[in-house]
Amino acid sequence: MPMKILGLESSCDETAAAIVENGRKVLSNAIYSQIEKHRPYGGVVPEIASRNHVEKLPGIIEEALKDAGETYDSIDAIAVTYGPGLASSLLIGFSAAKTLAHRLNKPLIGVNHHEGHLHSVFMKEDAPAEKDVYPMLGLLVSGGDSSLVLMHGTGKYELLGSTIDDAAGEALDKAAAVLKLGYPGGPIIQKTAEGGNPKAIRFPRGLDGIDRGKWIYKYDRDLCFSFSGLKTSLLTYVKKMDHEPVGDELRDIAASYQEAVADALTIRVKRALERFPVKSFSCSGGVSMNKILREKLTNLSEVTGIPLLLCPPSLCTDNAAMIAGAAYEKVRMGKVDKEPIDVNPNLKLADWD
Repeated sequence: MPMKILGLESSCDETAAAIVENGRKVLSNAIYSQIEKHRPYGGVVPEIASRNHVEKLPGIIEEALKDAGETYDSIDAIAVTYGPGLASSLLIGFSAAKTLAHRLNKPLIGVNHHEGHLHSVFMKEDAPAEKDVYPMLGLLVSGGDSSLVLMHGTGKYELLGSTIDDAAGEALDKAAAVLKLGYPGGPIIQKTAEGGNPKAIRFPRGLDGIDRGKWIYKYDRDLCFSFSGLKTSLLTYVKKMDHEPVGDELRDIAASYQEAVADALTIRVKRALERFPVKSFSCSGGVSMNKILREKLTNLSEVTGIPLLLCPPSLCTDNAAMIAGAAYEKVRMGKVDKEPIDVNPNLKLADWD
């Protein structure tokens, strides 16, 4: 019998609700983006984000129900992101979900935001069965996280590497700010880079040199990311110019910077694929929409012969469909514990066992 789950997502600056059937079939996916609200500040302002969630979430839930042709009575469970993310934003979605679950006497399923992204690669018509792709290497790249995750099966995670400073999305946002292009950085850098020469400037790929000090992080240095040096390199390059870059010069800078970000990510994926026997690898999260990154990962798949699963563009950025999808997998596997008591802004990936 089909199971329909209403998912809610409010971990940062997207207010989202969606209804998903059996973990994969997206019946509706309503999202209110707050980009215009935060653009004047060059980044997400937590108080503005949470106030907008309060204002927009009721209407977004109604939109999701209407688009799916469903009612509260036809929903089987409520799923919600309870971490990681901005505490003040998480609380809005969590409170709404908990209230709905209790009022409707429906199960409440808490979902890790990162689990949602990892599951999103399965939410398309041509996606393979999960049993056919595990073990799978997952590259998770977003505004707040850049990680390599080895998935031994559904809900079985092994974190191989992570960023030691900025995430890839943050690096793109900061580059756009330095170049005075606007916010958010990812789409703007990609558009500005069109027609530019990606080899015009050799920006650092992060952690490429010999480690001259003691490595204090818990993950293998060769599988970790660092984008702070890249950001500093761009800032230094622009400061040395005696004019503001425009035209071809600006395109070359943007293309070279974008190339460095995509290279840094792809290099670590390649290393992981060489070290761990996997049946497939995937890429999800907001930065996975980047055209150059997708091209590099696709080429890597062709060279290695290892299938690549890419998240559908409509589910790359924060959304509630991926939350409902991941929740269904928990139900299917009987891994739904007691409903979460509260949000956890610093929630980590953990096995469902």
